This record gives sequence, C-alpha cells and structure tokens, in this order.
Amino acid sequence: MQRIARYTYALLLGVAMSLTACDKGFTELNTNPNAPVVPDVDYMFSQSILKGNYVYDRAYFYTSYITCGNYVQHFATAKEISVAGSGDKYGVYDFYQSFYFRYTYTNVLTTLRELIEAAQSPELVNKKSAARIWRVLIMQRITDLYGDVPYSDANKGLREAILLPKYDPQEQIYADLLKELDESIAAFDESKLKFGKADFLYEGSIPKWKKFAYSLMLRVAMRMTRRDPAKAQQWAAKAIQGGIILDEADQAVVKYSNGPQIYNNNPVAWEIVNQDLQRGANGVNNTEWGKYSKTFIDYLKNNNDPRLSVVSVVWNGATPDNTPALQKGMPNGTDGKPANFGTFSEPNPATILQYSAPLIVLSRAETHYLLTEAIIRGWASGNAAAAFKTGMEAAMKNWALFGAAGVIPQASIDAYTAAHALNTGGTLDAQMNQIHTQFWVASLLDEQEAYANWRRTGYPVLTPVNFTGNATGGTIPRRLPYSVPEQGINKKHYDDAVARQGPDLLTTRIWWDKQ
Repeated sequence: MQRIARYTYALLLGVAMSLTACDKGFTELNTNPNAPVVPDVDYMFSQSILKGNYVYDRAYFYTSYITCGNYVQHFATAKEISVAGSGDKYGVYDFYQSFYFRYTYTNVLTTLRELIEAAQSPELVNKKSAARIWRVLIMQRITDLYGDVPYSDANKGLREAILLPKYDPQEQIYADLLKELDESIAAFDESKLKFGKADFLYEGSIPKWKKFAYSLMLRVAMRMTRRDPAKAQQWAAKAIQGGIILDEADQAVVKYSNGPQIYNNNPVAWEIVNQDLQRGANGVNNTEWGKYSKTFIDYLKNNNDPRLSVVSVVWNGATPDNTPALQKGMPNGTDGKPANFGTFSEPNPATILQYSAPLIVLSRAETHYLLTEAIIRGWASGNAAAAFKTGMEAAMKNWALFGAAGVIPQASIDAYTAAHALNTGGTLDAQMNQIHTQFWVASLLDEQEAYANWRRTGYPVLTPVNFTGNATGGTIPRRLPYSVPEQGINKKHYDDAVARQGPDLLTTRIWWDKQ
C-alpha cells in the first residue's frame, strides 16, 4: 500500500503541476519571486548522471546486485525465494523487480526530459546532445529489462498532461535510440557552449562524447543480431567507422570520493556494503546472505585468472584474505544460510567496496569484444584475434583504476591472454563462446549489461537452478515483470503491451531476445 500511495502521489503531483493556475488577480500571489525562471541545465545534467548511476534509492542493489547479478551467476543469495532470493531462485517479488521501472521514470528520465526541453537555444546544442545520448543509455537499460515500455509518451505529464503513457514496442524504441544517437552526434558544434565540470564523464569534451555515442550505437546494434541482422550490421558498421571507444582515456568513467555526502560515494560500493555485507560483518552476518556465485569463482580459479585476487576475498576473522586458493563461491539455489557461510567469497574491500572507487559506465573492454564479434561476422575489417586480446588486456588493466590493490602485473596479463587466445579456426559459436564468456567476466558490477548480453548471446553457458516454487520451470528469467501498480493505474496501456509482447512473466522473451 505504501508503494501504491507513493506512485499515486507522483501522478497527482504531475496533475497539479500540469494545470494552469486560475488568473483572477492571484498570479502574482502564486509566483515565488525566489524561484529560478530558467532551469539550470548544468545542475540538471550533473544530477542526471548521478541518478543514472543508481546513486538514489537502492536501484543498484535491487536491480543489479540482487536480481541481474544473481541471474547471470556473478552473485548468489541464500535468502528465501519470496524476498532477496527471488533473483537467485527465480521467484517473483514486485518490490525488487519493478524498482528500476518505478525509479527511472520518476527520477533520471524526468530530469533529462526537463533538461532537453530547456536546452532549445542554438547555443546549448552541445548540452542538449549530451543529454540525449545519456537518455539513450538509460532508456536502453529499462527496455532491456522489461521489453515494451513507455517511451514516446514518457515523462510528458508536466507540459503535455500525458499522465498515462502508452507502451512503445521495443522494435520502435530501438529504432529511435539509433536515430537519437545519430542526430546527437551530428548536432555537436565545437563553437557552442559545453558543460565543463558539470559533466562528470567527459567535462564537455565533444570528441569523447562522440566516441561514447558511437559505442552506445554499437551496443544497440549488436543487441539486434538475432532479430534484425541486416540492420544490426548496418548500424554496427556505422558506429565502428564513426569511432568507438578504443583507448583508456576515452572510457566513460565517473570518479567518486569517500564523502562527505552519499552522493559523493561510489553507488555500487555503498549499496553492496550498506544493504548486504555491512562494515564489520566479516563475511558472517551479511543482511541478505549474499556471496559470490560458485559459477563465477570456479571459472576464475579454473582459468588461473589474475583478477581473482583483485575482486574476491574470504574472511579470516576480521582480516580479508585474497589468496586465490582460498576463494570459494556459494552455489546458486542455496536454501538458507549455510553453517559455513563465512567461508564463501565476497567482494574485495580494497577494490570493489571502496567508497572512492570509480564507476565504469562503458569500457574499452566491452567495445573491443563487440568489435571482435563484428569482425568475425564479417561486418568490420581488422584482426579479430588482436581485438580480442586487447579486450582481455583492457578488462584486467581497468582494475588499476581502483588503486594499488587492483594493479595486475603485466606478466600475469600476458600469460592469461596467451592461454586464452581467440580460436580463429573455430566455428562462429565457438568463438562467440570465447568472446562473451570474457565479456561476462569483464562486466562484473555492470550486472544489467551482463544480463542483457547473456540473453542475446547465450554465453557463457550457465546451469540454471530449479528451486522449489520457482516461477520459470527451472530456466533463467528472460525479463522482469512490470510494476504491479501499473496494472491498475495504467491498465489499458499495460494490457496493450501484454497483448502485443506476451504474458507479463519472467519467461516471456522481449523483442530482440529471439530464440
């Protein structure tokens, strides 16, 4: 009831703000002389980056850590299926699974809509373009989680009084995401105003924003490989030719500090620590009984992956121990807190759990893996083996951004890449397995992207759990259910989406997730 009340309040607030005050001599009385007339687009952009990076309201914890991270078996959660274990054991729990839907529209997308509408002056074209590109990232995340979602009518309650937005088919959303990226890139103008320090990603650098946009274009394009390979090839080639992120300096990274406010803290670290692991819990009293998955830790150990000691520890009393041989993941589907719970591995406090850790939004490792796939498909020229090797090197070197504890010796990187060289003589499926298993390892912490890429490619091959009472018949979920309040408040458009896409179930495949 509390969640429904919050949602209803947001709608009522939208109605109130959309109505024009009666002008019968009261206009001046109803005007706040201290309120800004023109929105501060710089402040709004800074806010949208922070909101988009899950810094508010536990969006990372519920959606990425508990749900997507458990689906792709980076993490495991021993609690009951009806609550925190819904991700680990494929249950249905509306509060966690619909959180990103409710949170995104009422926070970051609202801010971005207002920013874009306020930045209509030709002098603000660079700021508008960056905001449009950032909105593409956020919208792709939400449609990849749920499928058909409000898009063309979204966040139009304030100015156009559209309080019950229709759900757009994902195919149409994807077409518009590509159009938005293409138009935004073309609109950049070096002679116009730039964000500067208000831009926590690139400080207004147009060349870097273009590379970010082309990299998003490549991501969007490759997501369509099963559904529309011709269009995927067209847009992937355009992105690669335009110039994707290939160098460390061009990666999209938000830097954080340890305070003084929560907003200054890395949201991944803050959420995992404060909602599960807790400072001083020493691996024993985790709130949600969360650990690394056995699947993930076993893969790193079996492949002598030098990242194991960087990302993982077990606790020896109050001392975190990152010795590779001691690392042990908890099996997904564990029913209740095991007696040896404290012996399982969890994120390293010297790297991942630092409040001052950076947040990598889009890395050159990802772009190199997607470039490798494009090359082996014949969609781009280049050396697939070299691109793949660079992707692995980049994924390991990125941990140095987390400080001294994240530095991996070059000799260890060289040994790993030599042992995992791309089998250029193998089948497409065999090479896809190699590429996207490495993508899975590299996307630790970026759990939404790991989940989306796994659904698209099927790699790595994961063994699902078949826990008693699960809602999928023992298969890994393909999407998240819509928010329960939507089913009543926006019933017609919800019903239209379900009729078009399929039942509102964990097992329903979204448009690009073609078998």
